[in-house]
Amino acid sequence: MPLRLLMIEDDARLASMVGEYLEQAGFAFAHQGDGASGLAAVQESAPDLVILDLMLPGMDGLEVCRRIRSLPGAAASVPVLMLTAKGDAMDRIIGLELGADDYLPKPFEPRELLARIRAVLRRQSPGAAPTQPVLRFGSLEIDRDARTVTVAGKPAELTSYQFDLLVTLAERAGRVLSREQIMEAVRGRELEAFDRSIDVHMGRIRAAIETDVKHPKRILTVRGVGYVFARQQD
Repeated sequence: MPLRLLMIEDDARLASMVGEYLEQAGFAFAHQGDGASGLAAVQESAPDLVILDLMLPGMDGLEVCRRIRSLPGAAASVPVLMLTAKGDAMDRIIGLELGADDYLPKPFEPRELLARIRAVLRRQSPGAAPTQPVLRFGSLEIDRDARTVTVAGKPAELTSYQFDLLVTLAERAGRVLSREQIMEAVRGRELEAFDRSIDVHMGRIRAAIETDVKHPKRILTVRGVGYVFARQQD
């Protein structure tokens, strides 16, 4: 049985495009155009994940998310991926505080939406090991729920793909990982075909989190093998 996705989105053209793409990826897809109808569909059909637009007519996405989390039984725990067109980070923060599992700003690439959906569903898989949302290594903090990285309290700018690469390394701190192992660990992403692309992204991650890019202390290169994320950091 394919996993069932419900999109609550008032842009019918966008929903049609997204639905076609996700169905090609093997999901069952349903769409509702407003918050009230979407909330009713969550109660009636119990989808495996909800894609929820923030800007909806009548009941907005934040209120829909709040009401989903207040539903009785299993419906309250359905994963919610929120879409937002606003640049104000406060909307995303409120959405996460209300119980959204992830967010994606508009406009977005359908394959990034697919990657986010797969990542959220993996975290919801039965038997998955519980994890702390924030990883801390000295002054470096990685918040997996908010998908943010800070160094000494200052934000480090990373793309969504680079964030996933960093988390992959940080969760395996002290272990040397080959490029193939790294790509396999983040296989939910639409990865580039050549492992050399990993090197390019690692360089950009280092530029964001290292004090001295030429002498990195967080992400170390093991020649001929791959990379290792240092357990002990300043």
